[in-house]
Amino acid sequence: MILLAPIKTEKAIAQVEFSNTLTFKVQKNATKEQIKKEVESLFGVKVVSVRTQITQKGYKQALVTLSKESSAEDVTTKLKMA
Repeated sequence: MILLAPIKTEKAIAQVEFSNTLTFKVQKNATKEQIKKEVESLFGVKVVSVRTQITQKGYKQALVTLSKESSAEDVTTKLKMA
């Protein structure tokens, strides 16, 4: 499993609402393509782009932007974030 946990900060929730983007904590060795495939298969959505970064705390964070047809808010409901 590449996705470790959704990130539930205030900033991450704002990105869900305004830019249709989900934020996940992921394994450090995960590639963008692996992250994209896992999000699409787990949640049944279409991913447009994946951006990654290593945080100051040392974990890898992935920002996953969904297509207009897919709703990030529906995914957060499935994850019980909202």
